[in-house]
Amino acid sequence: MESDTLSMNCKICELESLEFSRAKVLKKYDIKYFRCTHCGFIQTEEPYWIDEAYSDVINRSDIGLVSRSITLCSIVKTLVFAFFNRNVKFIDYAGGYGLFVRMMRDIGLDFYHYDKYCPNLFAQDFEAKTNGNCHYELLTAFEVFEHLASPIDEIQEMLSFSRNILFTTQLVPANTPKPNDWWYYGLDHGQHVSFYSQKSLSVIAEKFNLNIYSNGRSFHLLTEKKISPFLFNVLSRYKVAALVNMVFNWRSLIQADYKRVTT
Repeated sequence: MESDTLSMNCKICELESLEFSRAKVLKKYDIKYFRCTHCGFIQTEEPYWIDEAYSDVINRSDIGLVSRSITLCSIVKTLVFAFFNRNVKFIDYAGGYGLFVRMMRDIGLDFYHYDKYCPNLFAQDFEAKTNGNCHYELLTAFEVFEHLASPIDEIQEMLSFSRNILFTTQLVPANTPKPNDWWYYGLDHGQHVSFYSQKSLSVIAEKFNLNIYSNGRSFHLLTEKKISPFLFNVLSRYKVAALVNMVFNWRSLIQADYKRVTT
């Protein structure tokens, strides 16, 4: 792309995306941001800085990784109880160090780890099968979508594992803040290159003939299932999930996993 290009095709709906702001990432690269005139999706120019941004796969400013995993563990347990078969396999896509997978196995859900780039430290013996012969009930992708330079292609890969994708990403606020006015652009680490509106999620769902459910903020579900939007909205709230989880418990996989890795 030429440096003076003022428009590009939207990576979600393929219509015109106009430059609406510029900002400095990694404290040294001046880059352009484009907003789609149709679906509101925001994308950076092609991220030539991305290799440098991932010199640390987990960026140093992500200090909420552990607390986020605790919150996600509670919410996912509740959503599985409400909408999915808990007695089958699940996959955490771009699962980082494997902490979330280990935590989900600890509470009794048969989760597996998949990450192309990050070492699996906490769930080493529970790597997902990628040969196409294993289907997963649900794929989770937490704080992943904003990293995708080619969202449609990557979502297509996710769907090869499961037709149900539960993911988190912050929706662009209604006032469409500029990069310096919204922390989620991640200017310090440069890893966030895609930002979604509710309409852009609907376009994605339509492309893949799926339903989309969202709590309007950060929790979203692409699925072939038809569920209650109200119930999804309620159960994707941490305080509600924590209360629900007080009522039921499943047998942990810790003992079985220990036997598996030591025999």
